[in-house]
Amino acid sequence: MKIQERTGAGSGRAAAPAQPSVGDRLPTPPRERKPALAALAVLLILVGALGATMLVLQAGDRVEVVKVTDTIEAGESVGDNVASVLVAEDDSINYVKWNQLATLKTLKAKSTIYAGTVVIGDMFADKVGVTEGKATVGLSLKAGQYPSGLKAGDTVAAYRVGTAAGSKGSDDGTSAAGGNGPIADQAVVFSVPRGNGGELVGSSNLAVTLTVDVDEAAPLAQAAANGEVALVLVHRSN
Repeated sequence: MKIQERTGAGSGRAAAPAQPSVGDRLPTPPRERKPALAALAVLLILVGALGATMLVLQAGDRVEVVKVTDTIEAGESVGDNVASVLVAEDDSINYVKWNQLATLKTLKAKSTIYAGTVVIGDMFADKVGVTEGKATVGLSLKAGQYPSGLKAGDTVAAYRVGTAAGSKGSDDGTSAAGGNGPIADQAVVFSVPRGNGGELVGSSNLAVTLTVDVDEAAPLAQAAANGEVALVLVHRSN
């Protein structure tokens, strides 16, 4: 009887399901590849390389040109009021290159050139002429006959002052220039020396050159020769 019972117990243990061995595990599925992300990464690398190349190329296409560091009045040369600056090369712009500075110093400004301006060749000429129908007249003015801070480009009116101002004029009718009216009402300051109020002539007078209409030049020059001209500021240039 005991032998049969042991045999039955052993049969019960054999009926339990067997555990699978390590070698019998199911294979894992392969990882999913993402070609779009890989292509995007390659594209970003190429764009970065292209941008770096463009920066290098642009840096290589710059030229050294002349910039003025102080205001240059009409008829003046740049002198030593210049500095070099790098700009993008452009054949359509007539830049004055830094290696042309010696030649530039022999030329005259056609009009006022303000500090910080990059110079182009069209701003200068061998000689600065006067527009047709205009004339330039030089004045020597005492203190009180001109406004303070006068500079090239300002528009002024020139009046006759002194004993001749109330006269009826000379035989040609030009000395009084129409009674109390201005000799020239829209005269433009062509040049005035730099400094505190300009250069004083004979330690007392200011030298000023005006551009006026041709028919105003004679009476203005006559009044200036007699020291009978005073200027009134009409419009201040920038």
